[in-house]
Amino acid sequence: MSVETVQVDLGDRTYDILIGGGLVARAGIEISSRLPGARVAIVSDENVAEAHLAPLVASLEESKVGSTSIILPPGEKTKNFDALQKVVDGILAARLERGDAVIALGGGVIGDLAGFASGIVRRGMRFVQIPTSLLAQVDSSVGGKTGINSAHGKNLIGVFHQPQLVLADTQVLDTLPAREFRAGYAEVAKYGLIDRPDFFAWLEDSWREIFAGGPARARAIAQSCRAKADVVARDEFETGDRALLNLGHTFGHALEAATGYDSARLVHGEGVAIGMALAHRFSSRLNLCSMDDALRVEAHLRAVGLPWRIADISGDLPDADRLLGYIAQDKKVTRGALTFILTHGVGKAFIARDVPSSEVVSFLSESLSR
Repeated sequence: MSVETVQVDLGDRTYDILIGGGLVARAGIEISSRLPGARVAIVSDENVAEAHLAPLVASLEESKVGSTSIILPPGEKTKNFDALQKVVDGILAARLERGDAVIALGGGVIGDLAGFASGIVRRGMRFVQIPTSLLAQVDSSVGGKTGINSAHGKNLIGVFHQPQLVLADTQVLDTLPAREFRAGYAEVAKYGLIDRPDFFAWLEDSWREIFAGGPARARAIAQSCRAKADVVARDEFETGDRALLNLGHTFGHALEAATGYDSARLVHGEGVAIGMALAHRFSSRLNLCSMDDALRVEAHLRAVGLPWRIADISGDLPDADRLLGYIAQDKKVTRGALTFILTHGVGKAFIARDVPSSEVVSFLSESLSR
């Protein structure tokens, strides 16, 4: 199977995203050629390790790359201080040095956690992402955002720490549960909704082929990575338009916090899907885009099997005022002013600052009752 390379251009920290089948089996070759002499700590979760750790270790051994493995429980609740300490202690116990590397083998949770650990151990070790979920391949593995959650909100503790390499093996996606693949697809759709209306239209026509695998899936991943790489190259530390990548995330993160990060109720990509639908409907309410645009987004999310309204989340949720409290803890809040990614239509997202909290509470109250 062919491999496509997307480059993240950050000067002397530029790195490649390799996209294609069989890359886990080639990991030893790719890593040893870029990081000669390095030993590695592989961080993974129990589910991913069972499916993919053995071939990765075999590949590393074949290229004479020494490794140690640190295995964590799966799920969003693992992104906490206790798990971070376990990873840090495991790296130090293996006597890895600053020039060695941490490999994140897993989805977004493992990538964020392992990346954070690599960014703080010995004041910064080298880092390789091997994302095993669609969401991680198209979003969280690219761009250097790392971190863990707090009781106060999602991803509030972390650092920017870029990887040296990303290996997006499209074959590992065949082992994903259908729900996890759908959740990752929300991030693919996001890139079309931000500023690529033609890409979103293609997704509306081609999503069945993407779900089935083959060339359409690889194309969707490559297009998504290219879109993110372009933004990261312009705005690595999110001081400007990189914030556009958070379309749907302000609402989505609040809903994740409101469910206590219970993945049985809501996983991250599902929160993003609902958040994107809410962002478009909120934009319509503020007369920024037409209701037709909001309905089009909702229709596509519904067609692929994603949740698209708050009522799709099982169990009780806090009231609008408490949801606003979670939003107020979001990283995109500046000096107490609420910042949202809103839209003038499909593919026309923009950063809206100083959004009145009264409008948000009113909208959330209405959305909770829908």
